[in-house]
Amino acid sequence: MPAAAEPGESVISRVARIFSAFDRKNRSMPLSVLAERADLPVPTTYRLVTELVRHGLLERGPDKQIQIGMRLWELSTRGNDRLAVRDIALPYMEDLFESLGQLVTLAVLDGGTVLYLERLTPEWFKLERAHVAQRHPIHGASSGLVLLAYASTEYQEQFLKRPLLRMTEDTVTDPDVLRKMLADIRQRRYALVPGIGTRGWTGMAVPIFAQDGSAVAALNVVYARGTEQPTTAIPALQAAAFAISMALGAKPRGR
Repeated sequence: MPAAAEPGESVISRVARIFSAFDRKNRSMPLSVLAERADLPVPTTYRLVTELVRHGLLERGPDKQIQIGMRLWELSTRGNDRLAVRDIALPYMEDLFESLGQLVTLAVLDGGTVLYLERLTPEWFKLERAHVAQRHPIHGASSGLVLLAYASTEYQEQFLKRPLLRMTEDTVTDPDVLRKMLADIRQRRYALVPGIGTRGWTGMAVPIFAQDGSAVAALNVVYARGTEQPTTAIPALQAAAFAISMALGAKPRGR
């Protein structure tokens, strides 16, 4: 049974709970299920959902199932620099995808995790990770390690103080080992890490730079372990990331 809303909890917090109840496996649901997943009383959920539907942020289907509204998508695409990166990067990602024939993703750091903005997937590809709008632990993804390597020392140290989940036998959780990995990645300008997030897959990633020189996103390609082609993939990734960075106004730097 859903718990009563916490005393003093703001309306915004309750609305955030409602939106967080949706995921890739739960794209629509009845009000009662939404209330349970949001851990809110049904009357509270009904009242908030009614308002959110009125503003187009949620939608009710003919079957009374509730889902995220198109208005929310519309608002989310306005004025967000990282979403603008996705629009600029997509043509280059498509060229990379056609060239390599492997999974290609675009990711950013957000809220202490890797957040995937785009994914281009071969029909045969079976990896159930790195979907659009999916999050992943920073230390369990090549994209995360690249972005962490180019983050500030303060951000790195704050991250390395956290308990780090071991996702596979190859996940690195020792802070000292990770520090060395990050230094090596920054020196090479790419990450190549087998099996750190999901067994049987190898990720390669490179940074994308903004006008101010910061690494705003990571471009990634994934191979089944044992089929890696770094001599082909890394230069192709770097060329695409360089072109995207130039389109974002970054100053030329060595690849």
